[in-house]
Amino acid sequence: MSETLSREVPIEPAHAALLIVDVQKYNSTWEGGEYAALSDAEKEGRFGYFFRTLKESGLPNMVLLREACRRAGIEVTYTLIESMTADGRDRSLDYKISGFNVPKGSRDAQMVDELTPGPDEIVFPKTSSSVFMSTNIDYVLRNLGTRYLIIAGCLTDQCVDSAVRDACDLGYLVTVPTDACVTLSAERHEWSLRLNRGYCRQVTTSALLTEIARLTVG
Repeated sequence: MSETLSREVPIEPAHAALLIVDVQKYNSTWEGGEYAALSDAEKEGRFGYFFRTLKESGLPNMVLLREACRRAGIEVTYTLIESMTADGRDRSLDYKISGFNVPKGSRDAQMVDELTPGPDEIVFPKTSSSVFMSTNIDYVLRNLGTRYLIIAGCLTDQCVDSAVRDACDLGYLVTVPTDACVTLSAERHEWSLRLNRGYCRQVTTSALLTEIARLTVG
């Protein structure tokens, strides 16, 4: 009898990793470099929804997931935007056009305080939307024996979505905790989730926390 294949399967903690995408000081703090040229009124008008949702639900859910993964022995990894040079000459063409440059070692190249990586957790600096395009993450995940990848972070419809699709095509079983991802509007968030359902399993943070706890009892 042939094996039935599906994305709608629980993770296997021993072969799973959590990837938190781009929740860094550059773009996820009010004073971040992405907004340096904007007044407070402009930031509120363009990014108010993002910051409110990040504070009220997205970031707290990411913290809960990270702590659950740490307790369960699930690998915790991060990606953030960071150039290898001060002037960003190594950036992708897309980032140059978009004006994204986070100099190597800068404050903007740090995760937000709530998600400061642990001393032995892996961080992948990237210069493209998808972490799979400008880092060795696939090589590292395979070395770790990863088959199940949980992806959270921001933006839902940009760097998170790019990572989900590439991970799927590379053979990972991807789970997206839908309320641990954030973008610039509710409409953009919902449309992104609708469009990438064919690439991943989508669950709430609460359901995933319950799943992790159930699978690691004892």
